[in-house]
Amino acid sequence: MHSKTAYIVGAGDFCDDSFHPGPGDLVIAADGGYDALLQAGLTAHLLLGDMDSIQTAPGGIPLLRFPKRKDETDMALGVRLARARGYTRFKLYGALGGRLDHSLANLQLLAGLARDGLKGVIVSGDVLVHALCRGSLALPPLRPGKIVSVFSWGGPAHGVSLKGLKYPLAGATLAADSALGVSNETLGLPIRVSVLDGVLLVVLPR
Repeated sequence: MHSKTAYIVGAGDFCDDSFHPGPGDLVIAADGGYDALLQAGLTAHLLLGDMDSIQTAPGGIPLLRFPKRKDETDMALGVRLARARGYTRFKLYGALGGRLDHSLANLQLLAGLARDGLKGVIVSGDVLVHALCRGSLALPPLRPGKIVSVFSWGGPAHGVSLKGLKYPLAGATLAADSALGVSNETLGLPIRVSVLDGVLLVVLPR
C-alpha cells in the first residue's frame, strides 16, 4: 500500500531522476523550488514562501505568500503545512547546495522530523541523507566500496550500531564532535543502522 508522502522542493541543487510522486502525495514548491520544477517540466500542488528567490512569475498554482521577516525558512514552512495536512513521510529536494546556512537549516529540519517520529530523507544530486532517532534503518545492499557516513546531531548519540559495513559498531556512543562514523564502506551486504538514544544523520551515495 502506498504511504502518502510530502515532496518539498527548495531552491538548492535539484535532481529529478527519482522525483516520482504518486497518488495522494503532495508536492510543495518552497519559493525558488518552483523554478527548479518548472525547468524539469514538473508541477507542484502549491507554491509558498516570501518569493525572494523565485525567478519565474508563477501562474495557475495556489500561492501562499509570507513576509520576508519571519522565523522559519520557506522549506520549514512547507514541512509545517504538510504536517498540518496529516503527512508523516517527507522527501526534501533542493535542500543542499546553494547557501551553506540553508543547507544546515535543512539538516536540522530533517533531524527534527526524526525526533517527532516522522520519516524524512533529503534527496540530493549524489547523496541521500536520512535522519534516525531511537530506532533503526534497514538499507538494501550497495555496491562494495561506496562511502557511508553517520553523524550524531544536536548532541551525543548512544547505542549506535552499524551492520553490513566494513567498520561495524555495536552499542557505541558518537559525541557531537566525533568523526568516528565518517567514511565507512559498503561490502555489498544489507545494511542496518540503529541508535538507542539521540539523533543520527546517515549519509549514503545515490
